[in-house]
Amino acid sequence: MHKSVVKKSFLITAKNNKMIMALLTLAVLGAVMASLIPPQILKLIIDHNLVPKNPDGLMRLAALYLTVLVLVGIFDFMKEFILTVMGQIISKEIRLAMMSKLERISSSFFSSQESGAVVSRFMNDVDAINTLFTSGVVGMIISSFKIIGIIVSIWLFSYKLGLFTLSFLPVIYLITRLFQKRMLAAQIKNRILVGKVNNHIAESLNNILMIKAGSKEKFMEQNYSGYLRENFQTLDKVNFYDAVFSPIIQVLRAIVIASIVVMSSQHLGWLGISLGMVAASIELISNLFEPVENFGMELQNIQQAISGIRRVDEFYGEPEETGKNEKLTADAVIPDRSEVKLDFHDLSFAYEAGNEVLKNINLHINPQENVTLVGRTGVGKSTLFKLIMGLLKPQEGVITINGIDVCSIPNREKRKIFGYVEQGFHLIDGTVADQISLQDTNITRAQIENALEFVGMKEYVESLENGLDTEVKGDMQFSQGQKQLLAIARATVTNPPILLLDEITANLDSITEERIVAVMRKASSMHTILSISHRLSSVISSDTVVILENGRVKNSGSPEMLLQNDDWYRNHITLEKLTWK
Repeated sequence: MHKSVVKKSFLITAKNNKMIMALLTLAVLGAVMASLIPPQILKLIIDHNLVPKNPDGLMRLAALYLTVLVLVGIFDFMKEFILTVMGQIISKEIRLAMMSKLERISSSFFSSQESGAVVSRFMNDVDAINTLFTSGVVGMIISSFKIIGIIVSIWLFSYKLGLFTLSFLPVIYLITRLFQKRMLAAQIKNRILVGKVNNHIAESLNNILMIKAGSKEKFMEQNYSGYLRENFQTLDKVNFYDAVFSPIIQVLRAIVIASIVVMSSQHLGWLGISLGMVAASIELISNLFEPVENFGMELQNIQQAISGIRRVDEFYGEPEETGKNEKLTADAVIPDRSEVKLDFHDLSFAYEAGNEVLKNINLHINPQENVTLVGRTGVGKSTLFKLIMGLLKPQEGVITINGIDVCSIPNREKRKIFGYVEQGFHLIDGTVADQISLQDTNITRAQIENALEFVGMKEYVESLENGLDTEVKGDMQFSQGQKQLLAIARATVTNPPILLLDEITANLDSITEERIVAVMRKASSMHTILSISHRLSSVISSDTVVILENGRVKNSGSPEMLLQNDDWYRNHITLEKLTWK
C-alpha cells in the first residue's frame, strides 16, 4: 500500500517549517481563547454596571472589551496569513511529488488516460487540496475548540443550561453528517467531469484545423455542451446541499435562543441565572452556532479536498516502471556500433487483457541491417517500436540488444541508443536549436549543426533571422517536408546506432519524399534501421521486409525473395503500380 502523497507532503512541510507551525499553533490557540472572553466581559458590564446603574469601572471594562476584540482580529490575521503560506508550500510539494511520479510512471498509463484528466489532477485537484489546509481542516479544528470552550463556559453559568446546550449538539451532528455524505459523492463525480471538460478543450485545440476542415465545429460544440451539462448537474447538487445547510442551522439557532429567553423569564425562572448571564449565554450560543455554520461553509471545500486527495493518491498509486538497471550505460549496451544485434524472443503484448496486439514475435536483426515492417493499419507496427525502445513492457517474451533486455536500459541512456522519427513533428517552446536538442544541455551546438547538415537543412536554418537561435513561434514556420527533416535531425543528433522510422514519408509530395529517402540512404551505412511503411515500393532498398498480419510475423525476407514467394506482397506491389497508372 503506497503512502498518501498528501500526507507525505504535509509532513515534509511541517518538518521544514517548524517555526511557522509553532506560530500557527499560537495564532489558533490565541484566536480560540480570545473569542471566549468578550461574553464574560459582557456579563460583568450588565450585572455590575448596567443593572445596578453603577458607572464605576464601566469605561475600563468597555476598553477591555474592545482590546480583546482587536486581539481576536490580530490572531485571525496571523492564522489566515500563515495558513495561506503553508497551503502554497504544501501545494508545491504535492505537485513536485506528482511530477516526480509522472517521470517514473509506466508508459502504459498514458495509453489509457486522457491528457485533460491528468492535467485536472495536477491543477484542479491540488487546488482543492490546498483549501483543506488554508481553511478546511484548520477551520474545523478551531471550530471544535470553540465549541468545547463555549460549552464549558455555559456550564459554569448553569449546569441546566449546559445540559440543554449539549442536548441539541447530536441534532447538529446528524444534520452535518447527512449533508457530508451526499456532498462527498457529488464532489467526486464533479471532479471526474471537470477532467472530461478539460480534456475536451485540449483535444479541440490540438485538432482545431482538422475540426474546421471537416466542418465538425457543431459536433464538438454539442459534445462540449453535454459535458458541461453533466458537470452543471453535479455542481448544482453540491450547491443545493451547501445552500440549504446554512438556513437550517440559522433556524435551529433562533429556536434555541428563544428557548433560553423563555426559560430565563421571571414567570419560569427555571435556569436561575442573572440578566448578565442570560445576555452572555445568548452571545455564547450565537458563537456556538457560528462554528457549526462554519462546518457547513467549509464542508464543500473539505469534500472537494477529500475527493481531490483520493484522485491524487490514485494517480500516485499507479504502477511504475520496473526492472531498470541504473548502472547500465549506452556504451555498455553497444560497445561497438558495427555489432548491434537486436533480437525478439517469443514477444507478446496487449494493451488490454485478452486482446493481444502482438503474438509470439521472433526476429533476429543483424548489425547495420535495414529492415522494413509492413502490414495493414492497426496490426501493431508502431506498438512494436515502442516495445523496442522499452517504453512499453511485453506481457510475455523479451527484446534484447546484444543480449541485454531493452526494458532494463535507463531512460537517460535511450537517446544515445535509439533515434525515433514519428510521422509528425512535435514542436516545443524555444529556438530552432531547441527543436533538435530538446533542450538537452549534454548536446553541443556542433552536434546540432552536424545533424542539420546531415539532413540538408543547415543552409536554410542559417538564412533565418537569428539562425539556430531563431524562436519558433508557430506550426506554420516550416513546411511539412522541413518538419520531417527536422525530426530526422532530432533523432540523429546523438548519432544513435539504431534508427526507428515510423512512416516518415507519409503525406509528402514525391520530390520531398525523394529528398528524405536520400537522407536515409546516407544514414543506412552507419545505422541499424527499422522502418514502417505502407508503400511497398519504398522498401525495395531494404535488406529485409517483415510482413505483420493479425499481430504475428506472416513472412520475412528480402524484397526480391518475397516478390517471388509471397502472394500478399506480390499482389500489393501490383496494386500500387496500377494506382500509379
